[in-house]
Amino acid sequence: MTPLLFVASLVIAAAPEPLPGRAPRGHSVVPGEIQAEPPVFTPGLFPCSQCHSGPVDRTRRELAFHEEVKLEHDAEHRWCLDCHSAEDRDRLHLSSGEPLSFADSHRLCGQCHGDKHRDWRIGIHGKRTGAWDGQKTYFLCVNCHDPHSPRFKAIRPEPRPLRPEEMRR
Repeated sequence: MTPLLFVASLVIAAAPEPLPGRAPRGHSVVPGEIQAEPPVFTPGLFPCSQCHSGPVDRTRRELAFHEEVKLEHDAEHRWCLDCHSAEDRDRLHLSSGEPLSFADSHRLCGQCHGDKHRDWRIGIHGKRTGAWDGQKTYFLCVNCHDPHSPRFKAIRPEPRPLRPEEMRR
């Protein structure tokens, strides 16, 4: 094992269980660590309960209203109510049924994408901003990925940067 892989395995093994910006019950949040707010919802669509009130139709079907949502996230096996709460439309839920706020959506993603969630927690995947020894902001999965269609669209690669000796002054 190379020294770099060894150090990386130690970092992963020593990763604390509390998630960034969150602390286990009975403990305070680690000073200087904050979590980024979820992206702004489409204007007029949140809170969801403004339209979704009354009996819930749990039948899997095509959506008539949410044309902007293209479900390309395991669409063969997933549907809205697998993640969105039928009981409280302004919340999500884990597979156990535990209600979840949109600000804690990383826990929902982590149920299926455990390796990415682990990497996010220790800073290998995702975006963080801030000082190495001060306040940090941890961005949620949905700050970069559309939860309904999370794969990044293909982009044309740029050429490599020029070496100093290749630059003309």
